[in-house]
Amino acid sequence: MHPLLEYLKSPELVVKVQEYFGIEYRHHNSPGKNTKLTNAQNGITKTKAEATTNGFAMNHADGKKMDGNDKPYRVTNYFWYVLFIIGTELGDELFYATFIPFWFWNIDSAVGRRVVMVWSAIMYVGQSLKDIIRWPRPTYPVARLQKKWGLEYGMPSTHAMVSVAIPFSVLIYTYERYIYSMPVGLAIAIVWCAVICTSRVYLGMHSVLDIIAGLILVVSLMIPLIPIVDRLDLIIVTSRWSPIFVLSISILLIVFYPDSGKWTPTRGDTALTVSVCAGIEIGAWLHYHLGEFQQPIQPPPYEIIWPSYSMFGLLLLRTVLGLCCIVASRAFAKSISYAFVCFILGRDKNELRQSEDTLENKNKIIVELSYKLFTYGVIGFNTQYLLPSVFKLLNIGRPDFYTEI
Repeated sequence: MHPLLEYLKSPELVVKVQEYFGIEYRHHNSPGKNTKLTNAQNGITKTKAEATTNGFAMNHADGKKMDGNDKPYRVTNYFWYVLFIIGTELGDELFYATFIPFWFWNIDSAVGRRVVMVWSAIMYVGQSLKDIIRWPRPTYPVARLQKKWGLEYGMPSTHAMVSVAIPFSVLIYTYERYIYSMPVGLAIAIVWCAVICTSRVYLGMHSVLDIIAGLILVVSLMIPLIPIVDRLDLIIVTSRWSPIFVLSISILLIVFYPDSGKWTPTRGDTALTVSVCAGIEIGAWLHYHLGEFQQPIQPPPYEIIWPSYSMFGLLLLRTVLGLCCIVASRAFAKSISYAFVCFILGRDKNELRQSEDTLENKNKIIVELSYKLFTYGVIGFNTQYLLPSVFKLLNIGRPDFYTEI
C-alpha cells in the first residue's frame, strides 16, 4: 500500500486525533500517576505484549479494562466529548426514526421521499462495500469510546457517507422549491458533515482513510443519483404497477446482498433502510392513485411558513402522537412477523431468538431479514400514508400536506 494511504489508515493517527480533542491515554508506572501515550504520538507502533510489559493500560478496542479499575483513557475536554457523542448519533437509527417522520409530517413529503431514496441507496452501497472489502476497524493502540457497530467492518465509513447524503440532498431538493438563504443552509450542511466525520475518528470507530473514502464515494454516487432519484420517484408514484416493482427490487436487494465472510449486522441494517424506502414509496403511490395529491395554487419557489403558536402546538401533537404510533406499530409488526416466519420454518421463536448469530444459522438470518422487511416496510408506509391520513381525520394535519408529487 502507498505510504500515504498506510499513514491515513494507521491507528496511531486515530490516537493523535483523539488526543488533539482531549482524550488522554493512561499508563501506570507508579500508583496514581497518569501520563499520555507518548509512543503513539511519536508514531511508534508496539505489540500488545510490549505495551503491557511497559505498564500501558489500554482498551485495545475490545472494551475490557486492563487494570480492573480505570479506563485506559481519560476525557479532559467534555465539550468535544459531548459534541461528538451527539454528532455520531446523527448517523444512527434513532436519528433516522425521528428525523424522517418529523420531516414527512411537518415539512415536505415530496422532498422527504427523494431524500430517503438517496439515503437508502447510499447506505446500501456503503454497507455492501464494507462486507466486500472487509477492512477491520482501528485496533491497538486505539481505545474505542463506543462499542456500538463494533462487529461491522470499517471501510468505507457509512456515517461519513450519510453525513453528506442527508443534508446536501435536502439542500439540493429544496433549493428551487423554497426561498431561503443558501449560504446559511450550506454552512449548516458543512458543519453537520464535519461533526459526524470527526466524531467517528474521535470515538475510535474509523480510521481517517475510512472517512476520506466514504466522502469520496458518496460525492461520486450523488452526482448521478440526485437526478435519477428525482425522476424515479415520479415514475414510482404515478405508474400503475410500481408497488410490484418496488417490492420485487427490495426483496432481491436483500436476498443477493454480498457475502461478508462472517456474521455482521450490516445486512440487517441494509434491509431496514431498503424496507423503509419501499414502504414510503408505496404509501405515496397509494396517495396519488386515490387522488389525494393536489397541485399547489402557485408554482415554486414557496415562502417558508414559520409556525405560529397554534401551528407549533399542532406540530408537537403530530410528532408525539405519530412517534408513539410508530413505536407501537414496530412492536406489533415485529412480533407477528417474527412469529409467523418461525411458524413457517417450524422453529420455536424464543429458541431461535437466543441462538447464535452466525452465517451458518440460516433460519435465524431468514427470520431476521423477513421481519425487518415487513416491519420497517410498515413503518415507512405508516409514515407516508396512514398517519398523515389519521392526522387529517383528526383535523391536526399539516395545512399544505397534500401538494404536488
